[in-house]
Parts: sequence; structure tokens; C-alpha cells
Amino acid sequence: MKHAFTVTLLTISLSIWAQETIEFTAGDGLGVTADTYIKHPTDAPFILLFHQAGWSRGEYLEIAPKLNELGYNCMAVDQRSGGKVNDVVNETEKKAKEEEKAAKFLDAFQDIEAAVDYVRQSFSSEKIILWGSSYSSSLVLKYAGDNPNDVVAVLAFSPGEYFKTKDLIKSSTKNISCPSFITSAKGEKDRWWEIHEAIPTKTKTFYLPSTAGNHGSRALWEKFSDSEGYWEAVKEFLDGV
Repeated sequence: MKHAFTVTLLTISLSIWAQETIEFTAGDGLGVTADTYIKHPTDAPFILLFHQAGWSRGEYLEIAPKLNELGYNCMAVDQRSGGKVNDVVNETEKKAKEEEKAAKFLDAFQDIEAAVDYVRQSFSSEKIILWGSSYSSSLVLKYAGDNPNDVVAVLAFSPGEYFKTKDLIKSSTKNISCPSFITSAKGEKDRWWEIHEAIPTKTKTFYLPSTAGNHGSRALWEKFSDSEGYWEAVKEFLDGV
């Protein structure tokens, strides 16, 4: 009986530490692929991670486990507008091509909506945090502004007005009510400063490195000598959420 009890505990432990590739469905019926990084009970704070242009969920292979260590469950999502990075192919983008679905930057907004819905339905966490890189960082800011009661914080790595509609993102960020964090390479500040200024809260913050820095969430990759500065800024922000 003691041996059986030990096996049961081991099974539970492995399930809590699981990394798994899953699929959920966007509003237009497209299957969206994502990697879940579940290391904590399902009511732990949950970070949704979205990649930059031309890439995949592989942008977060190194980042997501570190966020696990900070106490967060995570899910890295393949948006339909993307490609390949770190040897990880964007499966959502492949399916979008096969099914002839629209796959421009703004079309990926529905993938973000579907990801939030999936986490809300599949986990008991009341703390959902959005995190985006490059074009997707603009989209998570838009989501936070359009749905102010759905997320508790938003992080944007190198956002900008990357879309045809003038001031599309700024018009949404004026409605953000949760804590927000924006960062980028040092020379990219002009791309997002008006977006940041439009956010009305006192809980908004930003970080610019003293070095040149890097575009998007890859700024956190260990291979970059200035990554630790970004990490310290991220940790300080998350500690306050």
C-alpha cells in the first residue's frame, strides 16, 4: 500500500511539471498550436506568450521555464502570422496556409482572443497576464485596452503602430486599466512612446537598456550580454502585479 501511494504522488508531480503541445480553435475555425509549461497548481498566475513576426512559439523555449521558476504557469502560442525560430515550426501558420485563412498581423488578434478563452476555460487561475513580442506586443496592448476586465497585467516587447489603420493601438491603450510594462531596444523608443503615453494608469512602466538592446522578447535570451537588465526589469514589474 505504501508503494502504491508513492507511485500516485509521483504521477501527480509529473503532471504538474508537464510541458505539452496542445491545440485550441480560433473564432474562424483555425486550429491554434501552443506549448503549455505547467509547473504549478492550476490556480497559479498564468502568462500567455506571443511571438514576433516571422517566428513561432520557439521564441520562448528559454524564457518560459524561467517564468516557471518565478511562480508562473505559461503557454507559448503559435499565431497564424509567423514562421520558424529555434528549430520550432509555426504549426498555426502552416494550417492557415493549407486552409487559406487570412494570416496578416491583425488577423492574429483572434488567436490571442482564443488563447485567453482557452486558459480561462481550462485553468482556474484568476490572474491572466499577456506578453507579446514585436507586432504581437501591440496586439496584447490592444487586447488589454479592449477587454479591461480580462487580464491583470500586460507586457509588450517592442510594440508599435505596425498596422494600416492610423493609431490603432494607441486608441485602445487609452482604455487600459491594468499594470503595463513596455520595453524594446534602446533605439526603438520613438515607435511606442505615444502608445505608452496614452495609457492612463499610474501602474504603467517602461524599461530602456543603457546598451543597444534587442528587438522583441529575444532581448531576454542568455546569449545577449545585456539580457539580465531586461530580466531585472521584468521581475520587478511582475512582483508588483
